[in-house]
Amino acid sequence: MIRKILLSSNPMLRQKSKPVVNFDKKVMKFIQDLKDTLSVQKEPEGVGLAAPQIGKNLRVFIANYKGFERVVVNPEVIKIENKRKQSGSAKSPRSRREILEGCLSLPYYYGPLRRAARITVKYLNEKGDEVTETFEGFNAQIIMHEIDHLEGILFVDHLLKENKPLYKVDGDDWEEVELV
Repeated sequence: MIRKILLSSNPMLRQKSKPVVNFDKKVMKFIQDLKDTLSVQKEPEGVGLAAPQIGKNLRVFIANYKGFERVVVNPEVIKIENKRKQSGSAKSPRSRREILEGCLSLPYYYGPLRRAARITVKYLNEKGDEVTETFEGFNAQIIMHEIDHLEGILFVDHLLKENKPLYKVDGDDWEEVELV
């Protein structure tokens, strides 16, 4: 079922989510609701969706970007690395880079964020199996953004903390807006 996505002003998005205790049919249906809801987001398009964004205070999110699809339940961050690894010992690791980040709960607003280059997370997949996986680059950014939602954090909180700009997009026009 397609659910309504809560907007950033909704206090539910500021609550810390609770772990999934029983991996049952209700949870499976809810995961399907997340998938259905994300799949219809075209303007703007989304690459991830967390349970709090559709009104459930559970530690569940999905990611779906160009063949990268994950269902993540009860994620636990194991390791964060700020350098990307490259093949070949002669090359030095590249620094992480800024990516314009947005959110379906704050549609048409974007800001430059520099998140970790790699993150290792332990979680349950949609079958309830425990998985430990390392994500890099944009996929790592998606995972960190969605984990933030489970902690009651929005991407604009990082922009405020880092004194970075926020842009509102209207068609082809980008306008810097005040963060308050």
